[in-house]
This record gives sequence, structure tokens and C-alpha cells, in this order.
Amino acid sequence: MRVDVSQWLRRRTYTASDYSAARLAAAKRAQGRTVSVVLPALNEERTVGAIVATIHRELVHRHALVDELVVADSGSTDRTAETARRAGARVVRVDDVLPERGHVAGKGEALWKSLHVTDGDLVVFIDSDLISFDPQFVVGLLGPLLDDPTVGYVKGLYDRPLATTEGLVPSGGGRVTELTARPLLAALWPQLSGFVQPLSGEYAGRRDLLEQVPFVSHYGVEFGLLVDLAELAGVDALAQVDLGTRQHSHQPDAALGRMAGQIVQTALARCHGVAVPSDQLVQYVRTDGGIEGVTWDVGVVERPPMRTVPAYAARRAARTPGWSA
Repeated sequence: MRVDVSQWLRRRTYTASDYSAARLAAAKRAQGRTVSVVLPALNEERTVGAIVATIHRELVHRHALVDELVVADSGSTDRTAETARRAGARVVRVDDVLPERGHVAGKGEALWKSLHVTDGDLVVFIDSDLISFDPQFVVGLLGPLLDDPTVGYVKGLYDRPLATTEGLVPSGGGRVTELTARPLLAALWPQLSGFVQPLSGEYAGRRDLLEQVPFVSHYGVEFGLLVDLAELAGVDALAQVDLGTRQHSHQPDAALGRMAGQIVQTALARCHGVAVPSDQLVQYVRTDGGIEGVTWDVGVVERPPMRTVPAYAARRAARTPGWSA
């Protein structure tokens, strides 16, 4: 292992259980900070209600650590919005935010637009498909940000049990991480190879950093944020926190292949001077007539840094005296 990565691991890896909601709430008040928690969601009625209810009960009411709890709904056709609203979240329909910017599908769009409709100085993103959600996830992600002003962005790391026909395997749920993201980082951004879960959907950052970087559409958003924030703020401004175990639903290999394609496109877009001739991925299925190729578009769209969006700049200036883009 590189010496710089080894040193970073020792210095910037934390443990969620070392933080308490009560202590962090007091630190937040002393610093005059506010916290927004955002859950991007698309047809997650089965899980989103329990996550929202737990955050609302433990971290909004009981400890006053979270000031704003928002579900960014990307056009769910089930009861996701109603379930989240009843559990205590403010639900925002993604297509209603900055409509003049048009529609881009995917998780990255929900996260990008959530910056426009939230106000917290610290923003926490939590996936809405988690099973057996623990509010300590939010506490752990906020801990380094509230304890150390030099930390600007915190990724979650965890074990990911994999559901199989023989039961639950303790680990192995990070197939795209191991087969795509980690090799890309090792080859192209080795200084970031200390991140255990670079594609983690649980992370938190300071607004004044998040608003300065682009957000990539679809599944490229986490990879893009990691690389771009390291470029912007330096690797030592980034950290990770051990959240223990994270469970969520799993996707079939073909879907994971398309996810990997989007991550590759995101990575190559950050390799200056590298021309990418195609954003299509061909996958193969067996039919009655033989082997048939199916073509998928795995191209990604980059939304500009939110700070450069005039409507956002105007909104922030109106709320924050002295703020300027």
C-alpha cells in the first residue's frame, strides 16, 4: 500500500459508534450550524417510511441534531411520497425543482436538485432502500464534520451482506465496487484507494463544497463526487466512517453491468484528453432464435456546480447575508 494512503487511512477513518447524537447536537448549536438530511427515492414505499420515521423520532425530535428532513422523489408511481410524508419528511418532487433546467433521469439529478431546496450547512445523503436502518448512520457521518473543521466530506463504509439462495452471506454485496470502481481508482486516482466503499450511498458534506462540484446523473454520481471533491479540496479534506452493517435490496448482474458502464463513463470523462467514442453497452441474452444483443445507453449527464445556477445563487443570497457566488 502507498505510504500516503496508509497514513490517510489511519488519520481519516472514523467509527460511528464513537459519536453520540446528544454531543453532536450540542456541538452543532455551539457552531451555529444546521443539518439537512436528504433521501433520494424512486418507488421505495417498502423501506422509506421506516427510515424517515426513525430519523424524525430520534434525530429531529429527541436530539434536535437534524433540522431538515427531505425526500427527493424522482417520480415514484407507488406510495413512496405519501409514506414518506406521513412518516415526517418534506417530500419534494424532483421535476418540480428548477423546471427551466429540464429533466434528467436518475439519482444524481435528485441529489443535485436537493441542494436547491434545502438550507443546511451540512448535508447528509441516505439511500432510501436500506433495510434495518440505524440512525447512528447519520450520527456517524456528521461526527467528523462537526468535530474537525478541516474535514469537508465523509463517506460511509460498511459490510454489505449478500442475499443468496442459501441464505445471507456476511459480505459480497459490493460487486460493482470490487469489479469496477476500485480498479479504476487504483489505476487512475491511487491517492483515493483508501476508500473502502467509494460507491457508498451514505455520505455527508459541507454545503460550501458540494455546491462547487458537478453532479453526474444515474449511478456515476458517487464516483464523480469523490474524484471531484478530492480535486477541489484535497484528499485530506475527505474522510470515511465505519457504519457497521448495511443491508439493502440487490440487483441482477445485467443491471449491475449497466451501473458499471455509467461509472466507467464518469471516470473517463475525468481523464482529460481521452476521447470516448461510444456510450453504448451491448449485453447478450439467449432467446429461442439464439443469442441476441441488447444495446443500452450508459452515457451520463453532468449537472453544473449548483453555485453557478442563477436561481440558486439568488436564493442563497436572499437567505445568507454576504453570500456571493
